Amino acid sequence: MADTATYEGFTAQERAAMKAHAQEQKKAARRGSPAEKAAEAERDVLAKIAEMRDSDRVMAERVHAVVTANAPTLAPKLWYGMPAYALDGKVVCFFQSAEKFKARYATLGFSDQAKLDEGPMWAAGFALTEVTPEVEARIGELVRRAV
Repeated sequence: MADTATYEGFTAQERAAMKAHAQEQKKAARRGSPAEKAAEAERDVLAKIAEMRDSDRVMAERVHAVVTANAPTLAPKLWYGMPAYALDGKVVCFFQSAEKFKARYATLGFSDQAKLDEGPMWAAGFALTEVTPEVEARIGELVRRAV
């Protein structure tokens, strides 16, 4: 039996993420020294975190602190409007607020650039409802392994 559902297109949240990514790409292409671009990228990440609702903002602030402390080679940048951390320009991990896609939890995600391989199957995303000291330790261990 054929599926009678019609394609509705991208959601408003998906369109907003794509628009944010296009703006991020334009901004990154502007001229400037690497140090100036890095400083601007970090300011953008911190500004995006500051815009988040309370619970997401608190978790994103802790994730940012843990990632930058445990993997200083990762450079903060925005990626589809989300705080992300890149190595040589390629995103290794990112924080997705619960609010971004109307989810019940935030997510700490890892791209295929992350060196988290454990046999034929491993986790590439982690649900976050709270960042406790134990969660901070686990995030630190994951980002150190990822790079």
